[in-house]
Amino acid sequence: MPGNTKEIRRRIKSFQSTQKITKAMEMVAAAKVRRAQERVQASRPYSDKLREVFAEVSANLPAGEVRHPLLVPPVAARHTLLLVITSDKGLCGGYNANIIRAAVNRSQEIKAEGRDVSLFVVGNKGIAFFRRSAFAVVQTLSGVPTPPGFPQAEVIVDEATDLYLRGEVDRVELLYTRFQSLARYEPTAMDLLPATLPDGELRGQARTPYLFEPPAEELMGELIPAYLKTAVYQALLDASASQLAAQMMAMGAASKNAGEMIAQLTLVYNKARQASITQEILEVVGGAEALQG
Repeated sequence: MPGNTKEIRRRIKSFQSTQKITKAMEMVAAAKVRRAQERVQASRPYSDKLREVFAEVSANLPAGEVRHPLLVPPVAARHTLLLVITSDKGLCGGYNANIIRAAVNRSQEIKAEGRDVSLFVVGNKGIAFFRRSAFAVVQTLSGVPTPPGFPQAEVIVDEATDLYLRGEVDRVELLYTRFQSLARYEPTAMDLLPATLPDGELRGQARTPYLFEPPAEELMGELIPAYLKTAVYQALLDASASQLAAQMMAMGAASKNAGEMIAQLTLVYNKARQASITQEILEVVGGAEALQG
């Protein structure tokens, strides 16, 4: 550590200024994350119920009568579109690094299956990373507000379904950070297109046959887009809440570390100051003794 007291004072003031900034950012993130958590919890029952309705209706469709294009993958393509949701801002710990790492790993798994993969990246942090890397980025979206709105989900779904319907991709996967609690949020993947749910998830569990009104094909034409947009909107809400929670924890840790550095530097400063005072006293005493001699 430097022995110069002026340098130590300068470093203490620098850490104090940094601590003020990190504490302010922590307080702002804490206020925002509570509202974000409420939005996630308020929207999840609707999202889950719509998913359940879609599962039950699709499980009871008349066999061979409904051939909606979003239910049937293009035959010619063997190409997966990976929709990755990151954030526009940093200073949120490992939030972006974790979702980017998950996207890289998933891309490698898809390529190992003998399939091509391209990316639709949401958020400036993900866009900057993947554009510098050897990944095919076909679409990007930045400037998603906090909180995210349903129009952003509509834009994402419209772009993805357009690529799907044109036959450029035959599978669309969504990769986002699912919000569990303020201390738990983890990268999560889900299939978007073709619009089918995994086997066993409410499939075939309906015990009463359905009479469709309007006709099943017309009903699915309205239900599938609503299901996809709601799923993406829920993912955007989860990602926003996760990013704010990560920022709150990161800024809290930064404030704590700054406080520890201030305490250490203050101790060093006091020791250096005491040594300087002692040295001055010794010089005065030595000078006095020399004059007396």
